[in-house]
Amino acid sequence: MVKSQRPPSGRTNLASCIVATIFLIFLVIIVLIVYFTVFKPKDPKIYVNSIQLPSFSVGNNSVSFTFSQYVTVKNPNRAAFSHYDSTIQLLYSGSQVGFMFIPAGKIESGQTQYMAATFAVQSFPLAQPNQAAAATTIPIPGATTTVAVTMTEPVGVTAGFGGGNNVNRVGPTMEIDSRMELAGRIRVLNVFAHHVDAKSECRVTVAVNDGSVLGFHC
Repeated sequence: MVKSQRPPSGRTNLASCIVATIFLIFLVIIVLIVYFTVFKPKDPKIYVNSIQLPSFSVGNNSVSFTFSQYVTVKNPNRAAFSHYDSTIQLLYSGSQVGFMFIPAGKIESGQTQYMAATFAVQSFPLAQPNQAAAATTIPIPGATTTVAVTMTEPVGVTAGFGGGNNVNRVGPTMEIDSRMELAGRIRVLNVFAHHVDAKSECRVTVAVNDGSVLGFHC
């Protein structure tokens, strides 16, 4: 009686390892494709709806007011966006004149949230026309260059400036910059946490005589 010969165990193990390796590579490729097409974290988007100055006073070449900004924030991710350490910064002629922390919160997957922020800006001096002209570009450490022209000569604000509240006016104006940042994280599949943030920068033109917002461009 002739006994059947078994193939060497070494070749069988090698073939199994090759098949397992190919399967793992294929699985990794599928996971990467799904991650980058479906679950890749994206920065939320901030849309500024309105900017108002509910109260405004000017005197002795100084100005103080209450600043209100209304925005919607859209979370395009397939996971909730948890934000913290978020702020609104107000700049005039390159110097900070107002600041506010935004309370921590959460925006669910694919949702859009309405947010409103109002804070008082303490009195600060207005720049003279010649000073404003000489400081059209002012670098800020750790930030992008801010351009601020204040107390300009009487000019009219043309339609299409931005913000949806343009009014043709003539008179001295001031320009302030509003910077909003929502910093937080997205937790993909409840396992991987990724840092994301949403930023918005707006140039706001204000009539000095009554504090009317002539327009804003973001």
